[in-house]
Amino acid sequence: MALLELRNVFKSFGGLMAVNDVSFKVEKGEIFGLIGPNGSGKTTIFNCICHFFPINSGDIVFNGHSIKDLKTHQICKVGIGRTFQVVKPLARMSVRDNVTASAFCRVNTIREAQYEADKILEFCHLDMASGKAAKSLPIAGRKRLEIARALATRPTLLLLDETAAGLNPTEVEEAIALIKRIRDDGITILIVEHIMRVIMTISDRIHAINFGQTIADCTPPEAASNKAVIEAYLGEDYEG
Repeated sequence: MALLELRNVFKSFGGLMAVNDVSFKVEKGEIFGLIGPNGSGKTTIFNCICHFFPINSGDIVFNGHSIKDLKTHQICKVGIGRTFQVVKPLARMSVRDNVTASAFCRVNTIREAQYEADKILEFCHLDMASGKAAKSLPIAGRKRLEIARALATRPTLLLLDETAAGLNPTEVEEAIALIKRIRDDGITILIVEHIMRVIMTISDRIHAINFGQTIADCTPPEAASNKAVIEAYLGEDYEG
């Protein structure tokens, strides 16, 4: 049984069909890449999974149960965490307090939440910045803080939305290493990413969409030679 399954999901905004009959399965323990051009519906799919947007039809199944009618906080509680493309930490609070706040999703006392936050900050290599104001972090630090906040909710499935965007090559390699550590820690990952160095390196499988519709569901090498994916997204440099 797949950990997450989208079944014929449709989502429209007025006359615009943003997600058009999309179906895919994410298996437990894998890194599943979701790719497509800007405006193709990737973040909309994330928002549908987390019920920021209700779907028009279809179903979203997690751990064998439909979650399409759950509220956003209930979806977090059942084990789906996410990051956002535009990171917005609690700017004036410390890095530690940002993660502590998220930990209250699972614990009931400040002591437990701070203990959880300290473990996660060390895991994400943010422990040295624990006492700093979140707004003082550079973009790479804010991206890692976004991941740390999501991890504090103890997800079984983590949705990563452009984690490597805006990073320099060294920071991209560090992001790849962190994502792999998260998966090795037992968390399944669904990732949206435009940096092909990231998506092709870490993904076990790739689902490509364009204009809200599926154009391929395959391995990274198969995606790199798929004509529809090349034309819509990768470009001629990937052809071969």
